[in-house]
Amino acid sequence: MLSRIDYNKVYGVVKWFLPFYLFTFLLLSCGPEGNKFRMSGRLRNINQGEFLVYSPDGGFVGVDTIKVRNGRFSYEKEVRNVVTLVVVFPNFAEQVVFASPGEEVDIKGDATHLREISIEGTDENEEMTKLMARLNKLTPPEIPGAVAQFIEESPASIVSMYLLDKYFISSKTPNYVEGQRLASLMLKADPDNGRLRKLKKQLEGLKNSRTQTDLPVFSATDFRGRKFNSGEMKGKVGVITTWASWNYPSTDIQRKLRRLWRKHPTSLSLVSICLDGAKKEVNQRVQRDTLDWTVVWDGLLFQTPIVQQLGLYSVPAMVVVNRQGKVVARDLEPNKVEEEIEKLLK
Repeated sequence: MLSRIDYNKVYGVVKWFLPFYLFTFLLLSCGPEGNKFRMSGRLRNINQGEFLVYSPDGGFVGVDTIKVRNGRFSYEKEVRNVVTLVVVFPNFAEQVVFASPGEEVDIKGDATHLREISIEGTDENEEMTKLMARLNKLTPPEIPGAVAQFIEESPASIVSMYLLDKYFISSKTPNYVEGQRLASLMLKADPDNGRLRKLKKQLEGLKNSRTQTDLPVFSATDFRGRKFNSGEMKGKVGVITTWASWNYPSTDIQRKLRRLWRKHPTSLSLVSICLDGAKKEVNQRVQRDTLDWTVVWDGLLFQTPIVQQLGLYSVPAMVVVNRQGKVVARDLEPNKVEEEIEKLLK
């Protein structure tokens, strides 16, 4: 048994340390549990609203909603490994976040200067924040070189996977040759990365559907169950697009295509690939906007086979084919869609 004086000493030590232990316990208990990832933060100059979040690399299927109250928000998701999340703001700007099991990040910034958002809490997000601060100071022609340098220095990072796609594949001016070179470097550093192996294979498909090449043969099933194949475009001007109900530019393009479709129903062949997560949203949009042509939806988002085959890795994305079956344009500017397609139809 403890003597009286020993008891008093122990009691004094416990009494002194108890608040510290309680604070530490409460702090840890507030963090994400198990494989859950949490991001929270505050943006100035926004009071209430909603953000959307999706995972381009298959972290989860579909689209989630993040509620904003008094500029503050919090979001928690269970992930099995490090995955990429993309937050879509009300003005359709996007912010990438790298999610790790059991980790938490804090997002800060100004809603009127979304390019300057900072994310703290994990190495990947802090690396990305530093890189974006650097890229914001460069001219557009200098950016690809700086991104390539980052990838060369960190070939095994998930940040490099995102950068490879954004700046060399999904860019308005893609560089598939440089993309293949960087993908090869990354594969040497991480030879067991199945997603990277698939991406390198996809680059071959992108090369095959670049402008002035024949449209690759493909087939698809629209959301109503009707079969479609690329042979049905023979002798017509073909337009293949991606869209989503949460992306205004892409839905605006669908409305422009509807006007063209009504003017040229026998000369125009349309395939619209919906990248929404829920079929209900597809049904509502198709009925509301009267999209009477082939609308493809399988719930796989960017893993949809036709998306991968034709390299349609953004929303909106577009492939335009002339009557001879040649790819003549990719990713037309929304305000030039009707003008450029009318030229081909005439």
